[in-house]
Amino acid sequence: MKEVLKKAYKFSNSWTGTVIIVLFVIFFIAQAFRIPSGSMKDSLLIGDHLFAKKFAYGVSMPHIPFLELSIIPWSDGLRLMDGDKPERGDIVIFRYPGNIKRHFVKRCVALPEDELFVADKNLFIHFREGDEWIKKHYEGFEIAVYQKKLWVKNPYMNIHPGIHHDEKITNNGRYPMPLFYVNPLKVEKEHYFMMGDNRDHSNDSRFWGSVPYDNIEGTPWFIYFSIDENWEIRWDRIGKTPTDLEQSPYLNKAREERIRTDKDFHGIT
Repeated sequence: MKEVLKKAYKFSNSWTGTVIIVLFVIFFIAQAFRIPSGSMKDSLLIGDHLFAKKFAYGVSMPHIPFLELSIIPWSDGLRLMDGDKPERGDIVIFRYPGNIKRHFVKRCVALPEDELFVADKNLFIHFREGDEWIKKHYEGFEIAVYQKKLWVKNPYMNIHPGIHHDEKITNNGRYPMPLFYVNPLKVEKEHYFMMGDNRDHSNDSRFWGSVPYDNIEGTPWFIYFSIDENWEIRWDRIGKTPTDLEQSPYLNKAREERIRTDKDFHGIT
């Protein structure tokens, strides 16, 4: 046994061993990502560097970092093994269906076979479990009746306080209609509907549809580094999980930064 351990230790200290260990960690355990846009403000900020928990939703097909080439070049699949599925309200890292070499970070707002629509920016969801389940689990929420079904209005805003709208964005013809209205739809099987917490500045499923399960890579684990546009380190965010950052002190600072940096920005990211 000692000889085996000695050989394993020597191998891990070699260049080959180090590369294999690092790639194993990146492929199956944790991968580093940087938040490049403001679509998830106030929950995640531009300049947050985080580790993704790669094993949260099964095992996705490993891709060589930066090159985004599959380690199994003859396969076009994006998943090696199924596992847990995203739950409503999870922040999810996934490959953009329009270009699988790009990673997006959004919040899962609807599961397969959930129904939803957007009216005057408000998200309404009829959960697949049905009316009686909605009555039991969403007591105290604002509920609308439409097409003889119950629809919960903005079910995530009270639970995840980083979700918000921009009052400067109004339906005056200057902005894309999906920000304000999305016709009723039913999420496809094995697909998930994603939206950014910065609702009026997010390019998400309202524009290009739901995300297949195979495209899902993981979920943010914790922030290992964070820096703002002035190159000042946000020390208070380092080591924090998304759940930690939903607490008032961190969220209030994020709101202050968002108001300061977004005052003249009306783009979709």
